[in-house]
Amino acid sequence: MTTFSFTTPDLSDDHPQCEVLPFQFLHFGTVACFAGPAATVFCDEDNSRVAEAVASAGEGRVLVIDGQQSLRRSLLGDNLAKKAIHNHWAGVIVLGAIRDVEIIDTLSLGVFALGVVPIKTEKRGLGQRDVELSLGGINVVPGNWIYADRNGVLVAPHPVHQ
Repeated sequence: MTTFSFTTPDLSDDHPQCEVLPFQFLHFGTVACFAGPAATVFCDEDNSRVAEAVASAGEGRVLVIDGQQSLRRSLLGDNLAKKAIHNHWAGVIVLGAIRDVEIIDTLSLGVFALGVVPIKTEKRGLGQRDVELSLGGINVVPGNWIYADRNGVLVAPHPVHQ
């Protein structure tokens, strides 16, 4: 995994074209700062596409999951987080809930989520991968660069780190 040294406040100051995702994320995992090109999933209380994504080669990308801010079902748990690590994902951002946080907090992965819930999803094969997302009025396109740390999450059209 690539190690980055940046803060999102400094990146935001130096690169005003970066947009901030307007959400108050909770941070999980041992990686507090991560970045990479975005891969996207759009789903509604069904993490079938999330499971497919983390089972594929991450290649240092950041998985951005639009769970429509639902906190009723978990879109990521410890098993999928472990697959993300094994397949070289840089991090995971969930606009929704996750579970198994006591285990995820011990893993070498950065995970941001809106909340936690113990209930898993039903796997119905619904959702879409590699689509443009609109997250709080900010568009995230596969390939955009995502920068995340405890200050927040930035979206850039191209790499802005040094």
